[in-house]
Amino acid sequence: MDLDSELNDLLAAMDAGERITGDSPLHAVMHATSQEAQRITGELNGGYHEPARVRELLSALTGREVDETVTLFPPLTSDFGKNLRIGKRVFINSGCRFQDQGGVSIGDDCLIGHNAVFATLNHDIDPAHRADMVPAPIRLGSNVWLGANVTVLPGVTIGENSVVGAGSVVTKDVPANTVAVGSPARVVRTL
Repeated sequence: MDLDSELNDLLAAMDAGERITGDSPLHAVMHATSQEAQRITGELNGGYHEPARVRELLSALTGREVDETVTLFPPLTSDFGKNLRIGKRVFINSGCRFQDQGGVSIGDDCLIGHNAVFATLNHDIDPAHRADMVPAPIRLGSNVWLGANVTVLPGVTIGENSVVGAGSVVTKDVPANTVAVGSPARVVRTL
């Protein structure tokens, strides 16, 4: 089986929320893909690049073309890259971290503040299975604004037009057209 076929199998398993055991062939594919992501982000973060080159590297990281309206200010880290989807007119500020194995989908017109963290994997609580990983996607609707240092945890959806205040830890879904702040983030206002 070739790496592309194995990667497709891994993506299908993760998108279905299947547990990836620590000693499985799928885990080995995840590790190999992560090595490629480190290589690409190393180049991205290693010096100045014109915006078009930044988008080229982001496209190589994600395995799909990134729209010319996307703006990224490096550095950026990604554990995986191939399960990151970025809409149009998205701005990602410097220092953001994507653990995207479980899937990160960013809708059109989103603003992502400095040092935002997207975490899509949990490890098993049982010590005998701690190396196992359980993926869950993060979804941002269109026109979402995440302030600086926001952390979004696995399985969270943030509805369109919503704002998450700086420093918040988002543990549960945020409805559309709301403002959420705090740790854990709570809705404090409707827009």
